[in-house]
Amino acid sequence: MTNALAEKVAVRSLVDVVAERIEAAIVSGTLEPGSRISEQALAAQLGVSRGPLREAIRRLEGRKLLTRTTNIGVRVAALSLKDLHEILLVREALEGMAAGLAATAMSDGEIAALRKLVESHGRQKALAEGKGYYQESHDEDFHVRIVTGSGNARLAEMLTGDLYYLLRVYRYRSSTKPGRAKAALDEHMAVVAAIAARDPATAEAAMRTHLRNARANLEAQIAAGAE
Repeated sequence: MTNALAEKVAVRSLVDVVAERIEAAIVSGTLEPGSRISEQALAAQLGVSRGPLREAIRRLEGRKLLTRTTNIGVRVAALSLKDLHEILLVREALEGMAAGLAATAMSDGEIAALRKLVESHGRQKALAEGKGYYQESHDEDFHVRIVTGSGNARLAEMLTGDLYYLLRVYRYRSSTKPGRAKAALDEHMAVVAAIAARDPATAEAAMRTHLRNARANLEAQIAAGAE
């Protein structure tokens, strides 16, 4: 029998839950970029008091998902098309590098876990129905696994820092175009295959192709919406 006292109990505060719910609403587009947040309405909708809600909002401001402006209030953060284009170009180069490094730095166990993660993504109902490809943040995020697996702490810090959470919003939006979710999954599997083959050049090329496709798809969506 295992020792029931050997592991610490994971405690999730109300603020944790509220922040997670709001973040998921932002990523899925329920709360759209640029939209104003009404604390009173949101508190009523979530069934919580204003105290934990305000703390959750402050936490999401720290993640750059929400912005506060004097005399205006809190809004969901948004990037201009120019800013998004420039950020995604940099991301393509850096994550391509990370995938190349991961091909030699990741252990066999880490690669097996990465493959298992992507396979679990493939069983998502929304992905199977072509509605989108949603990934939980950090440990359940394919890209974070690879960046962490690169073994380069500086690179990981750059790619999982301030803009990580906001970019998740646009990453999910890109996957909602019909056919894109399945294509993104296939591209993820191609990256995994190259890493498993210990082929840095192919891994970097596969990741760059994946991110280039995602960027082109997203920019086309945003441009079409602006017409």
